[in-house]
Parts: sequence; structure tokens; C-alpha cells
Amino acid sequence: MVVTGGGRSAGGGGAVPLYGHGAEPARRPQAASAAPDEVGYRGPAACAAAGITYRQLDYWARTGLVEPSVRPANGSGAQRLYGSHDVVVLKIVKRLLDVGVSLQSIRTAVRHLRAAEPADLRRMTLISDGATVCECTSPDEVVELLQGGQGIFGIAVGVVWRDVQAALAQLHAERIDTGETLVGHNAADELARRRSRAG
Repeated sequence: MVVTGGGRSAGGGGAVPLYGHGAEPARRPQAASAAPDEVGYRGPAACAAAGITYRQLDYWARTGLVEPSVRPANGSGAQRLYGSHDVVVLKIVKRLLDVGVSLQSIRTAVRHLRAAEPADLRRMTLISDGATVCECTSPDEVVELLQGGQGIFGIAVGVVWRDVQAALAQLHAERIDTGETLVGHNAADELARRRSRAG
């Protein structure tokens, strides 16, 4: 279990504070570099998949809260390009802001989420009481926090990951290596094409 924010963990020995009471942020090994055939998503697609406005996306990028890992907007006319991991983080940030978690705790949680391997993210549960954010890596830790009365809001990161992947599959992407646009599979568009062929 890991805690961010000004609170403390209920878990004893396994807890590693990420922020608060003079603790240094915990370090995780950096994720391996992305595969060369990875794709990125422009701002409007990232917004649609994360459920945020373009204004939020732009503000978070300019203030360094969630910056695009694939391609930042450097220079005139450059388009930001977000990876799927970025979009998961965007969606989680929105949820944490919606329940009133402090920006300082969110920034620490973002660093923690960005350093996590995708496989770790899919197993992770975040619990927040509005002031702190705790990472729980087992069901026992979730139960322990709930019994202590500390956690009141939970995010199953694996569920967010699956939701984001499903949303991104329907949106246009861009190949990182060639810049080629990849058209997403939108069931509504497919239905419209079939109707036009039948009519």
C-alpha cells in the first residue's frame, strides 16, 4: 500500500509514503521505452477518451500536471500527441479533482502512475478520502483501509484502463514513426455504411 497526500497508511510495514511529513517520493523503475509501432492520440481524441474538455487538457499540459509523453507541443502548429497510458492518467486526474483531492496530492499520484508499468496499473486500486490518495495492491489492503474509515472513494485503475482502451479503439490515432492517421473502428459509422450500401 502506498499513500500520497498528508495522510498515513493503515497498512504498517508495507506502506511507502510518496508524499507528506518530509518523506521523499518513492522511486519505481522507469517503464521500458515504448515499442516502435506505438500510436499516439491528438488532443481531441485524448479528451473524448478521458471525458475531459480541451481546455482542461491544455491547462494540465501547460502547467505540467499531465504532459503528453509521445510528443509535446513545441513550436507553432505542433500537435501534442498522447499515449494510451497518458489518457488513463488524464481520466484518473479528472476523477480525483471531481472528489476534491488536493492538487499537490494529485501531482504526486500522477508521478506515481506515470512511473508504473502497464501491468502494474491494471492491478492497481486507488483509494482516496479527499485529502490523501492510497495505492492498494491487494484486496486485503482495500478492506483494511475501509475498516479504518480512511477510504471513501475508490478507483479500480484496471477498469479505467479497459474503458480508455475501448474508447481509443473507436478514435483516430497517429503512427508515431510515420505520422500516418489510423482510423478507429466506430460501430455507429459501420452501421451507417451498411445502411447506405443496403439503400
